[in-house]
Amino acid sequence: MDDDPVAPQVEYGVAPTDVMASMSGLDFVRGIFNGKLPTPPIMQNVEPFDSTAEKGHVVFYSVPGFRHYNPIGSVHGGYAAILLDSAMGLAVHTALPAGTGYTTLEFKISFIKGMTKDTGPVRTEGKTLNVGRRAATAEARITDANGRLLAHATTTCLVFEIPREREARRAV
Repeated sequence: MDDDPVAPQVEYGVAPTDVMASMSGLDFVRGIFNGKLPTPPIMQNVEPFDSTAEKGHVVFYSVPGFRHYNPIGSVHGGYAAILLDSAMGLAVHTALPAGTGYTTLEFKISFIKGMTKDTGPVRTEGKTLNVGRRAATAEARITDANGRLLAHATTTCLVFEIPREREARRAV
């Protein structure tokens, strides 16, 4: 992907808090996916592509490679953790109104089938289970090109109001 002269340049960074607070979660996530907002730096590690977002639902693809290997010669579980935690969190974010954020409180992963550099593209899908005023739950799955389940996870997220810029400055 890095050597493709036609591939669009990805801007990695973090959107300012006031920008995030001014947008619905769905618009914010779509802004990241369509390149109008910076892609979070953690995504440099997994290089997602063909990303879509609807309220309570996100899908993106990635390709595990040799650079993701652990000492025993397979893709490190952290690769799956990045994909699953991101999909669940972004699914939650798509369901939140403007001025609201989230953070992961906990998540549980089950590794079903190992990945290698020969696995090919994997699909990660995140869906909300419940989104309330203070907490949200979601699930995610990673499948290979044949639809085989590779890993799945669940999460609980804390939902909170994003402090306005003036309030954030007073808190410091």
